[in-house]
Amino acid sequence: MATAAKMVFSHITKNPQVCGGQACIDQTRIRVIDIVVLEGQGYKPEDMQDVYAVPLTLAQIYSALAYADENRGEIDADFASGVVTEQEIERSKTEYFARHRGR
Repeated sequence: MATAAKMVFSHITKNPQVCGGQACIDQTRIRVIDIVVLEGQGYKPEDMQDVYAVPLTLAQIYSALAYADENRGEIDADFASGVVTEQEIERSKTEYFARHRGR
């Protein structure tokens, strides 16, 4: 029997079978921490909509940022445990630039 995702915040779910139970944007595998990393790299929410193959709404992105702000301890713990690696960041950047090449 599949475990249903638990809505923990508007547009944010946690499911033990998806991304190790980390907070994700609803109906995606895009983690809140991924959005936090993009923000740290200087992306504006409007630019974040184009980073992933899955289309994100501004409501989803702003919810992820609000969730991160209200759950800073959880996000800091994710960073401390090495959830986000340099390799993941580079992969995201490579995918972004590959999609936007030649525009």
